[in-house]
Amino acid sequence: MSKAILEMKGINKSFGSVSVLENVDFSLKEGEVHALVGGNGAGKSTLMKIMTGVYSLDSGEVFINGGKKNIQNTKDAKENGIAMIFQELSLVPTMSIAENIFLGEELTRNGFRDVAAMKKKSKEILNELGIFINPELKVNQLSVGMSQMIEIAKAISKNAKILILDEPTASLSDSETVQLFRIIKQLKENGVSMVYISHRMNEILSISDSVTILRDGKKVITDKIENMDLDKIISHLVGGETSQRKFEWVEREYDADGDLILKVDNLKINEKIQNISFGLTKGEILGIAGLMGSGRTEILETLFGIRRKLGGTVELMGKVVNIKNSEDAIKSGFALIPEDRRRQGLVLGHSVKSNAILPYLRKLLVGRTHLISEKASNELAKNDIKKLNIKTDSIHKKINLLSGGNQQKVVIAKWLNMNPKVMMLDEPTAGVDIGAKTEIIEIIRNFADEGKGVILVSSELTELLSVCDRIITMFDGKITASILRKNINSEEELQNAVQRN
Repeated sequence: MSKAILEMKGINKSFGSVSVLENVDFSLKEGEVHALVGGNGAGKSTLMKIMTGVYSLDSGEVFINGGKKNIQNTKDAKENGIAMIFQELSLVPTMSIAENIFLGEELTRNGFRDVAAMKKKSKEILNELGIFINPELKVNQLSVGMSQMIEIAKAISKNAKILILDEPTASLSDSETVQLFRIIKQLKENGVSMVYISHRMNEILSISDSVTILRDGKKVITDKIENMDLDKIISHLVGGETSQRKFEWVEREYDADGDLILKVDNLKINEKIQNISFGLTKGEILGIAGLMGSGRTEILETLFGIRRKLGGTVELMGKVVNIKNSEDAIKSGFALIPEDRRRQGLVLGHSVKSNAILPYLRKLLVGRTHLISEKASNELAKNDIKKLNIKTDSIHKKINLLSGGNQQKVVIAKWLNMNPKVMMLDEPTAGVDIGAKTEIIEIIRNFADEGKGVILVSSELTELLSVCDRIITMFDGKITASILRKNINSEEELQNAVQRN
């Protein structure tokens, strides 16, 4: 049995009077992938920030290779071989791959940067990881997935033996995820130990050797992954089975043959994505399944006016609408929950209240002035927090301080305030814990129950199967099938349909 490369014993951490971690133990073996799982506010990030020296612990002990360590800052963590790959990548886009790998620790010769040596060494590091790419390329020329690989290569170049991967697949395509998993397996073989943080349960079950589950700042369980399954993990996460039942598909009552709220006919977006035709019935939740690049997101962005359509017609409530921009789309009755909430859905430096009222500003003006009613806007934000169970201690709290699930609920709330006819959601539960995920699914169902329409794009087939009434599949810019959910017997059936051209 492998020995423990890192042990954290009796870790306690509080912020003021709020206890965040209570007597938490965590052990990481050499060459192990150890999943760390928990809902928003469970203490995962705090525990990892203590490990990486961002936070200091209140009490407890940290051991690395059996020796007690006092990790007071990130420099201490780095010297002990600990590195973290964050969701928000830290690469400099305008610099080359080689320059990023050696940033702050440039190789020199005769007092000058040795560009040739850095290029050569970078190529060696990349090739060892099976990444064959020119190290002179600028980072802004890379995909998100490849940028993630460069972050890992950068950590390995610093002789990191403990890697913390925070939601590493959140922005990756299927092929990039496969490549990341290949690198993880290779790093394991090289003796690198990894802490894997993710809300994607299927990934955890497939890539991890063991799992530790936190809830409300306390360790619930640590076990080998072979002893766990999806139901067990979710039960430990939420302290029961209620949340899991909400995540199961229940056939909804709506008139499948009723009036169309939306009709799309021969929509052409570009030379690849064209001849797109489908309808959306009042009260229906329609899923769009397809591989990355199949055209799913492009359809939503075109309906919302972010992209200009090159042909075809769009009818809403029986009337043709000509949408030239997002303002036209909003006035017509469309709402879009974008794939990247942090860049496209929120103003991170602003408060919960400011984000919640953003599309609603004109309706909050006092008379004919340009002043916003503080009373009305405060009431709107407070109502959103109560209605969607948004966890925040104030409507004035900066939104970037909220968890991913609560941020996403604010994005949804601001569009619900506009009372749209059709809500479009692109990967609405990416980077969201299982508790918030079930809440978001319930919000979607309630919206459709009001007789409105929902279009849902998700890479997680289990999510589509749990909430949709009908699913259309796409392949290479074309709709290939339209399937009633009740006729789909397994995830494998949907997976096969998605890959069929």
